[in-house]
Amino acid sequence: MKKQLLSWVASAFLLTSSPILAQITPSWLRYPAISPDGSRIAFTYKGDLYLVPSSGGKATQLTFHEAHDFKPVWSRDGKQIAFASDRYGNFDVFIMSADGGEASRLTYHSNDEMPYDFSSDGQKVVFGATRMDIAEHRQYPTGSQPELYQVSKSGGRVDQIWTIPVEYVQSSKDGSKMIYHDKKGGENEWRKHHQSGIARDIWMYDAAKNEHVMLTKFYGEDRNPVFSPDESEIFYLSEASGSFNVYTMPVANPSQTQALTSFKDFPV
Repeated sequence: MKKQLLSWVASAFLLTSSPILAQITPSWLRYPAISPDGSRIAFTYKGDLYLVPSSGGKATQLTFHEAHDFKPVWSRDGKQIAFASDRYGNFDVFIMSADGGEASRLTYHSNDEMPYDFSSDGQKVVFGATRMDIAEHRQYPTGSQPELYQVSKSGGRVDQIWTIPVEYVQSSKDGSKMIYHDKKGGENEWRKHHQSGIARDIWMYDAAKNEHVMLTKFYGEDRNPVFSPDESEIFYLSEASGSFNVYTMPVANPSQTQALTSFKDFPV
């Protein structure tokens, strides 16, 4: 009996200790988003959102829903986080306090919608979706080619920004420029070493000129652009050196690209 009891205790210890060990060295932390002041990082782990100090330390769980919550996006003032969740079947855009609490649903369409950024005035969430054009239209947005929309952070009417398929959009602080990568086709974003005519490129939109300019020329993948804090540079990922590495380009002269990392075996 004593041996059987010890066996039960040992089994219980193994069962309860495994999650603890997993939490100490977790794998597949995805979709990191740095807060505007640089002090915190939001990320997705096993379908929930977490926050961790940029300096390291304990991660705090923000969402506890059985649905899949991912793609956190910080508001301009760092007080709120928008994210995508499939709580009602497909992925909709939600918003919640960065300190935790109840999330509010912002979009209600039957197709998936993914947040990319907050507007320059901080009042709207910019997101991608496939919801407008009729099937007979040549730009009918398939699931692989989302168009760009925005919705008030308090909810309400959805407005279309562009009909062109774009992803990972970021606005400048004054709203005069927007950077993004295009989506020419349905290629999976996790495919490595992809080179073709539908590989992603970095673009910039100038609101004053109402003009889109392609900034990258590499035949392979260039994607996930973000402005530097002073908006004089654009950081992005590129496979120009073989694997995905972090690159930078001056906004004033985008042709002067520079690799900031040099990983060969594993992509950034």
